[in-house]
Amino acid sequence: MLKRVSLFSILIALSTASFAQQHSEQHYKGYVVPKDPAVQAKLKQWQGVKFGLLMHWGTYSSWGIVESWSLCPEDEGWCERRGPYASNWYEYKKAYEAIPKTFNPVKFNPDRWASAAKAAGMKYVVFTTKHHDGFCMFDTKQTDYKITNTPFGTNPKANVAKEVFKSFRDQGFMVGAYFSKPDWHTDTYWWSYFPPKDRNPSYHPAKYPEKWKAFKQYTYNQIEELMSDYGKMDILWLDGGWVRPFSTIDSTISWQKTIPFDQDIDMPKIAAMARQHQPGLLVVDRTVSGEFENYVTPEQSIPSEALPFPWESCMTMGDSWSYIPKENFKSTRKLTHLLVDIVSKGGNLLLNIAPGPDGEWHEEAYQRLEEIGKWMNVNGEAIYETTPVAPYQSGKWAFTQKGTAVYALYRAEEGEKLPAAVSIPFPGKWSKVSLLGTPGKLKVEASGIRLAESFRKKVADSPVYVFRLEP
Repeated sequence: MLKRVSLFSILIALSTASFAQQHSEQHYKGYVVPKDPAVQAKLKQWQGVKFGLLMHWGTYSSWGIVESWSLCPEDEGWCERRGPYASNWYEYKKAYEAIPKTFNPVKFNPDRWASAAKAAGMKYVVFTTKHHDGFCMFDTKQTDYKITNTPFGTNPKANVAKEVFKSFRDQGFMVGAYFSKPDWHTDTYWWSYFPPKDRNPSYHPAKYPEKWKAFKQYTYNQIEELMSDYGKMDILWLDGGWVRPFSTIDSTISWQKTIPFDQDIDMPKIAAMARQHQPGLLVVDRTVSGEFENYVTPEQSIPSEALPFPWESCMTMGDSWSYIPKENFKSTRKLTHLLVDIVSKGGNLLLNIAPGPDGEWHEEAYQRLEEIGKWMNVNGEAIYETTPVAPYQSGKWAFTQKGTAVYALYRAEEGEKLPAAVSIPFPGKWSKVSLLGTPGKLKVEASGIRLAESFRKKVADSPVYVFRLEP
């Protein structure tokens, strides 16, 4: 197995962020406002924190490949197999599912992650407890295909998900569990009697109702473990939107048109159970519009305009959702601009960082978070607990509001300095104008705001300059 891992470690990583966006195409309709006051209160709290961390992590990090998708027998870019077993799907799956025999992330230190995320201004976390491949990053009692059944199983922190949740909760974060509804390892989803043809069950659930009933129970049991044994939970973030009632399929969306049959796992029962253990829990059944999608989650994309309901863009810090040895991280400027773009339209940014097989992030990821944190320390008041305000954006400008104050955020290009005269394209008259991070009030003239040369020399370079406008 060591030889197999070394062969895969030199592969060029599969393209992920540009291809595996099965949820990026979504029509935002059918949103249902939660009726439960506890859920409403939690949703309001979540909308105020604005900035969160997502982590995709599993045994696939050992090979530096796309998360789970290379197992899927579909002719799509994100499912492409590479390496010594690529020519035979059965051999490939056997080798893939043997990775746990050598998976040993000895550098796993969730306290460091939580500290870095907090310093960056992040306030909630969503951690992958199980992706589509079925490997569990928590100590489930439903299967042996789990992190505690690896060489890392003797480590005091072997129950990885529990340790992650505790570390972030201790630092004041809202905590969320990512959980894949499909499971390509369990025999009750990809039944070994029939070879899988695609991402869906390898059998027709209506023809084999007892098999599907067993899968539903398996799913229910695992979610109940997460909701009852892992401390206080704020979010249940469910992925794999093709597992859904047939009646909810939107035939105008290309990826949903390929869902061949009903895959109802009884979300009312799951949500009721989860909220019995975790009152006020936000349930995010991604892309399945209705009662159990408390906020919508455009993937690797930002809506062109403000949306009239809670939403979150989930995006990667680099190019990949999963760990690849050489990642192409976005610049701090780009990441800050993304955050401002999203928040000015009323959304949250859930930014993904992928740990490697040793249990660590790329050092460059820590650098990005540190640099974002420096900007947030000065300008966070224009982000947290704000609401969108028309006209939302104008050119390089974006706007947020808190109370009577309006924040005008100027997204500067690399090396761009503030000019001597600034004209903010926002309607109204303002008696007080200040630049966050710089002491003193600015002089407001009929033509705009004039910045003295002595003042401009005091202004530090910034990816986004923030003006506070007060009546």
